[in-house]
Amino acid sequence: MDNISIYFRTYTFSGSLFRLMCVLLLACLAVGARAQDKLDITVTNFGGQLFPVIIPVFENEGSLPNSVSEIVRADLERSGLFKLIDLGPMTLPESRVPDLAALAARGADAVLAATVAASSGGRFEIRFRLFDATRTDKVHELGGMMMQMSPAHYRMTAHQIADFIYEKLTGIPGYFSTRIAYVVKSGERYELHIADSDGMNAQAALRSHESIISSAWSPNGQQLAYVSFENRKPVVYVHTLATGQRKVLANFKGSNSAPAWSPNGRQLAVVLTKDSLSQIYLINADGSGARRLMTSNGIDTEPAWSPDGQSIYFTSDRSGDPQIYRLNVASGSAERLTFEGSYNVTPRPSPDGKKLVFVTRNDGGFRIAVLDLSTRQTAVLTDSSRDESPSFAPNSNMILYATVVGGKGMLSAVSADGRVRQRLSIQAADVREPAWGPLQK
Repeated sequence: MDNISIYFRTYTFSGSLFRLMCVLLLACLAVGARAQDKLDITVTNFGGQLFPVIIPVFENEGSLPNSVSEIVRADLERSGLFKLIDLGPMTLPESRVPDLAALAARGADAVLAATVAASSGGRFEIRFRLFDATRTDKVHELGGMMMQMSPAHYRMTAHQIADFIYEKLTGIPGYFSTRIAYVVKSGERYELHIADSDGMNAQAALRSHESIISSAWSPNGQQLAYVSFENRKPVVYVHTLATGQRKVLANFKGSNSAPAWSPNGRQLAVVLTKDSLSQIYLINADGSGARRLMTSNGIDTEPAWSPDGQSIYFTSDRSGDPQIYRLNVASGSAERLTFEGSYNVTPRPSPDGKKLVFVTRNDGGFRIAVLDLSTRQTAVLTDSSRDESPSFAPNSNMILYATVVGGKGMLSAVSADGRVRQRLSIQAADVREPAWGPLQK
């Protein structure tokens, strides 16, 4: 075992590739199996001034086997940015403009009007329009849409409507129709789960009697790369979610760890020890063409690509303490980015390329911090003591991470400005190792 474990000697709660050599994994695939544990999400802190919005019961929604409007309301409320004004059973049909003045008098700034209609082949059509209720001079429609929906996909349809509303009212793309990956530990069993962003529709993609670590989404959201020890050594696999099939990506001498997809999905950065200490290599998505990116006298690890594919952020102890660096992929040159504190690890850039989230040791605890890449200003976002594995939402506005509360592993989320916080937990299990998937195409 190389001395990479010194970084997290006191940082023992999963999620770190630094303890890859500490466990032996015996894995078995359970493709598409329904996960029994539901991830519950609670908003523990809201943003500043909440945006008041009316999302009524959709006209003719009773013809659906499940409510779509309830999920839309739950998505918006869970974001911590919206205040939902209740109209009770009142509907606002999409076919006509609602009484915006009356609804504004009830406190609404925006109003949704929506209708459900039966379509062919057992499908349904949902039509909706979003209105600005603050305009008193004339009707101002913010946008609308018509969507075809099968009953089985009512949740995804609701998430897409919530994404539409979120973007129209905030100017930022929504994230409700995305998926997350995380590991559930229940007794001696570990499961890699894939779920909707609200914790529903959870599926177990991988089951094991030992830890599952370092999952990474492909850019198209169709595959996960992860590390398995089933061959009594760390090996990187790529798992196709739709079929459950997987293939070996990296199985070289020594440790194979920390997969990170390039933005175009054609290559992955991985950490290998086949030639020396942990170093970063590029490898094609089919497992061919492994190429070392640089040579250093320290441990280089935890790679993460910049959105433009020109740089790789990584952790290294080449300066003595673990710090974060940025590698120019074309030239092979690296620059140090973090200078505050003696311990900064796990860099993950935001999808818009403006920020970098990482784990820092602060006041004796391990916390989530964000670095503004243009100003080089750092802000610590969390105040707990065992935070790790940060992962940006694809809209760059929320950060998912793992933590420990009362001795139990759970996930939390915090907005990039620190104002909104959520807690994600499963009643009878520890939750860890989160990875937020890309926007659905």
